[in-house]
Amino acid sequence: MLRRRGLFSSSPLPIVSSLFFSFSSSSSSSCCYSSCKRTLPSLPSLRPPVPKKIPFAASAHGRNWEDPYRWMSNTDDPDLLDHLNRENAYAEAVMADTRDLQRRLVAEMKARMPPTLSTPPERWGPWLYYQYIPEGKEYPVLYRRLSHSDGFAKAFLNYMRGFGKEEMLLDWNEVAEKYGYVHIGTCRISPDHKFLAYTLDTSGSELFVLHIKDLRTGHIIASPRVEGIVSLAWAKDCSCLLYTVCDETQRPNRVFCTKLRSDEADDLLFTENDASCCVDIASTKDGKFITINSNSRTSSEVYVIDATNVKDGLWPVRKRVPGVQYFLEHHYGFFYILTNAPRGDMVSTVGSYYLARCRAEKSLLAGWQAIVLPGEGITFQDMDIFHGHLVLFLHQKGIPVFCSVNLPVDVNIKQAIKIEDLNPWFFPVPSSLCSIVPGSNHDFMSSTYRVVISSPVMPDVMVDYNMEKQTFRIIHRDEVVGFTNNTQANSSSENLLSNLLSIQSHSNQHLQNVEDSHKWNDLSESFCCERGEVISYDGVLVPLTILYSRQAKNTGQSPGLLHGYGAYGEVLDKSWCSDHISLLSRGWVLAYADVRGGGGDASWHQAGTRSCKLNSIKDFAACGMYLVKEGFVHKNRLGAIGCSAGGLLVGAAINMYPDLFCAAILK
Repeated sequence: MLRRRGLFSSSPLPIVSSLFFSFSSSSSSSCCYSSCKRTLPSLPSLRPPVPKKIPFAASAHGRNWEDPYRWMSNTDDPDLLDHLNRENAYAEAVMADTRDLQRRLVAEMKARMPPTLSTPPERWGPWLYYQYIPEGKEYPVLYRRLSHSDGFAKAFLNYMRGFGKEEMLLDWNEVAEKYGYVHIGTCRISPDHKFLAYTLDTSGSELFVLHIKDLRTGHIIASPRVEGIVSLAWAKDCSCLLYTVCDETQRPNRVFCTKLRSDEADDLLFTENDASCCVDIASTKDGKFITINSNSRTSSEVYVIDATNVKDGLWPVRKRVPGVQYFLEHHYGFFYILTNAPRGDMVSTVGSYYLARCRAEKSLLAGWQAIVLPGEGITFQDMDIFHGHLVLFLHQKGIPVFCSVNLPVDVNIKQAIKIEDLNPWFFPVPSSLCSIVPGSNHDFMSSTYRVVISSPVMPDVMVDYNMEKQTFRIIHRDEVVGFTNNTQANSSSENLLSNLLSIQSHSNQHLQNVEDSHKWNDLSESFCCERGEVISYDGVLVPLTILYSRQAKNTGQSPGLLHGYGAYGEVLDKSWCSDHISLLSRGWVLAYADVRGGGGDASWHQAGTRSCKLNSIKDFAACGMYLVKEGFVHKNRLGAIGCSAGGLLVGAAINMYPDLFCAAILK
């Protein structure tokens, strides 16, 4: 399942997290790889390096095999470093004739980045928080200013005109200049807006230390006491701060509480001894509780702390059950829980996610009541909660959609109902949508929900949805520097069709409002994004998204790059990446295979895990064969790319189908 909640609850700068997503998609990021067609040179005279073999007998699950490269698992072995250096030297020699091309590609990608990066402010209480990266600088600067009482619109206009007192909270560039290097970790503003807690890595060790700044005086009131801090959460009265700390394997496993302006040792509140679990902490949206979330890849266990009385101890919500995951939010005396736990009609089977609820009282935490079930063909992915609305993130046949329903839900509900029975408002989105990234949306009392939406053919668009009035407005569009497209000046109505679910009422009239009053900055006049389904080896239909330049459609000569992941129930990222223009403009075809094991309902995920993992690999190969057979890609020009767990997918695929893939990137 897609843990979207992790994005806006544990992102580096949650109060303006949407800015960071906008920045990353506009820059040359590590998730976007570029190459292009070239004439293959004769290989250099030196031979490829051959690693040594040391006999090693391995066994697991009743099977035995030889692993002569086991010695490589010892990263301190000097022979390993020597082999890697020889591999790098060989790669440099093979790629020597592309150095000029590499420089041109880097120059192209940099040229598409605007000189300054900024987005509109986001309201939290009486303040507007925002940040931008100044021209010529590498890191953002965090600012705020008081919001005007006469409304957000005028406050935004005054902000654009430079009116009002502006406070610079933190300049990451100054921190980088002081230490020579900085990696921004987590950042949390206190509920009273008087303190800023943040974590830094200034050595490159990925071990972060905590700093707390008094925003009234500008002084740092807490110096680093420990390394390896990951997540932060403030107590309601701002007298103390909770934080998680990593063990020697960099697994966050302990929760401490530090008192502001105190020399006392920090209190240890929680320790997770299970090495398969990582601990994260977060505040509920209303600030009433702090949750301690202990999660493995397949199960979760949550404890809650009264944020108004941290010393009162932990409440276990529900003990860990293998295969069961859940997380929760609080709303006026109730915990709303998104979970896949077995319901009354599912005694022992873990199913798809649904919405449950229980009283936020110690003695009543076990009494979960299923209240909202997904409709036909719909899966729940995530939720967010506000004073008067609940936001639900859904997938319908692999396509992301999201909606809001009014709160509170009728407390007298005796039996779970389908989502359509709550009269949801499905947020209008463009037809090419592939990615939804929530903003921070920190203000519990707000009726506006901010997201950044994009697709492979649509740069990031920041949208505010008014859940009360059921209207929306586009407040920021990422422009692609140096690229022109007719739709940027005159959006075609066919690209503005909304991807609303059929269960939404009066949708036809609302679609007209979308077409008439909003332009999404879609680049589909230059690039085409197709969605289809490929028949896998066993007859199962596998979703495939194909991206290409309209000038290079089905020539049968194009090079192609097939993306895959297929693990942990995660949806394959299909957000906008400006670096891809360098590939598309040279005739490349980019494709995304949503193989079994990845995002979707529970059965789709389980059909590509453990003993069924072979399904993921064969699905991926089927998508590659489809690209060649249908003339999208030349048979000798198909490459594959997989990151993290996707590396296993791609590695297995190129071993099983060596004649299908001619190149691979495994990161």
